[in-house]
Amino acid sequence: MNLLKSTGTIAGLTMVSRIFGFVRDIMLARILGAGAAADAWQLAFQLPNIFRRLFAEGAFSAAFVPLFNRKMEEDEGRNAAQNFAIDVLSVFVPILLIFSAIMMLAMPGIIWLFDDFGEGGRTNSFTFSLARITFPYLALISVTTLFAAILNSVSRFAAAAAAPILLNICMISGLLIALAVNGGEDPRETAYFLATGVAVAGLLQMLWLYYWVRKAGFSFAVKKPKFTPDVRELGVLILPAVFGAGIYQISRFIDLFFLGRLPEGSFAFMAFADRLNQLPLGIIGIALGTAILPALSRFIAKDDLGGAQRIQSNAIELGMLLTIPAAIALFFAAGPLVTAFYVGGNFTVEAGQTTAKVVAALVVGLPAYVLVKVLIPSFFARKDTKTPVYTAGISLLINITLNLILIPLYGIFGLALAGAIAAWCNCAMLYTMLHRRGHFRLELSLLFRIGRITISAIGMAAVLIYAAPIGEGLYNGNIWERIGSITALCSAGGLVYAVLALITGAVDREKIALLTKKKAAEQAGKEGP
Repeated sequence: MNLLKSTGTIAGLTMVSRIFGFVRDIMLARILGAGAAADAWQLAFQLPNIFRRLFAEGAFSAAFVPLFNRKMEEDEGRNAAQNFAIDVLSVFVPILLIFSAIMMLAMPGIIWLFDDFGEGGRTNSFTFSLARITFPYLALISVTTLFAAILNSVSRFAAAAAAPILLNICMISGLLIALAVNGGEDPRETAYFLATGVAVAGLLQMLWLYYWVRKAGFSFAVKKPKFTPDVRELGVLILPAVFGAGIYQISRFIDLFFLGRLPEGSFAFMAFADRLNQLPLGIIGIALGTAILPALSRFIAKDDLGGAQRIQSNAIELGMLLTIPAAIALFFAAGPLVTAFYVGGNFTVEAGQTTAKVVAALVVGLPAYVLVKVLIPSFFARKDTKTPVYTAGISLLINITLNLILIPLYGIFGLALAGAIAAWCNCAMLYTMLHRRGHFRLELSLLFRIGRITISAIGMAAVLIYAAPIGEGLYNGNIWERIGSITALCSAGGLVYAVLALITGAVDREKIALLTKKKAAEQAGKEGP
């Protein structure tokens, strides 16, 4: 597998999606602001969206891909793999429909729970209606996830990586329709257009992936649900995997619970801050985790521990090369970025300042989130979903404990920081278990490389600290002033990092050259750890 090319394909299309997402959130901030309607919308949207991320970016693929690859190895004609997918789909769809129906009926109680037991001002028919419109998106996108996992298993990453673009386009369309209908003056009506856009997006994404799965040579027939041994095995793997692979998303549920106890606007502040945090996480961490799982599964199936070690090291090095500078840049440039992207219309300067502080707290854990995405596939490729469950459970307890301590002291900033610290704890525990079992170890060469990356990023931070105040009057100017000032700031920081990375040797040119070769994974396995 060409790791760099596969990661690049996923990352490139994810970046396109994130760009559309930024356009969406800029419009959201200016039209809805950070008031009651914005909070109701964010709560209604995040409930199915957290489930989406939990399945699409973690548990289902992590459990399904190794089993599907095994079927592919057993039968070159793909009949066994196709029948397995049909069996899973026949059981999966009814469960999703039943679950969605139950959640929609129970929505008033769910909103009440996340709204400080009805005391937060968001427990009303408006929020219930929004949540009921958006929640069917979960069932649609979960079927889409199965199609994406099939495509990823046969190393066709592009179609699945492009699917989220449809969601952002549909939401942008909803906002544009709202502007045409009411000029953006009725935030509640705007929220209804947004919710409808989410439901439509789920259907379009499912049809999009179904088309590409058919084009890849797979077909599906409607069957009576049957819990075959393979389906039961998937269920055994996926239930703990939901917890183990989805620590970040489970933490988001906890965040929703605590956000409901904070002042009005907190849901909006966290959502807009997390958009900036999700940009590198989605482009780097999710892309790497998705790209290496099939290769790790193949190496481990062949008992090629050297190849597995090498591809894991390559993924960590590539991830840290991009993530460490991204985290440091976001920490020191959060103010200019939030002001340029969000401030304006109904989103005030004060709201921007609060959001920037939340961004700075969130990105403390950004490298840890990416490392978790890279480390967890090593467990799932060995069909070990128990260990990530244990580490995730401990991390969640740490997160909850820190929330209880930090939120009374620092409010929403304490909530963001608690999640970051818990992510580092999870990362440390995952690596410790891999190291003890002899499955993976950080070599000195990799540690030195990460040290050089960090030094280069610190040099970039010094430039950002000096340069950020220079464009202070432009970040809140007209669109060209905003674009020009942010482009100049990011270019200056990026150029300095690139130069320092070359000078310090943070970039391993031979490693990058290896990753660009068509049979990089096979070569990595032959060369050993």
